[in-house]
Amino acid sequence: MLSNIENKLKEKNIRPTAMRLLVLETLQKQIAAGSIQDLEAAFEKSDRTTLYRTLKTFEEKSIVHKIEDGTGVAKYALCEAGCNCEIDNDLHLHFYCTTCNETQCLTEQKLPHISLPSGFKAMDANLVVKGICNKCNGS
Repeated sequence: MLSNIENKLKEKNIRPTAMRLLVLETLQKQIAAGSIQDLEAAFEKSDRTTLYRTLKTFEEKSIVHKIEDGTGVAKYALCEAGCNCEIDNDLHLHFYCTTCNETQCLTEQKLPHISLPSGFKAMDANLVVKGICNKCNGS
């Protein structure tokens, strides 16, 4: 019997290797977005190149999305069910806490459609709000 994690990979036409299963399982347990360094720390024996390729595959297949939160370190978070990372439908707000340094997806707060001038083509959009999260703010 296949696990939910294996099924998720197979649904996206991704071969479920041991590392891919471990990475997806780790990402599912995270509350905040994580970096490649976070994944390296989670696995005692991991190869940075394998982790990078795994995240790149997950990003291409809309399992994760990459967040540039202004820290200079890319973070990765799981996509919601049904997300295809389409610029007009799936983009949402991100929040970076300046106290705990966590980046969270605020998936309920969708980014509005932005009309660009003729000849311009949007490839990605990212909006990060910086401040203090509810955990650090005590609420």
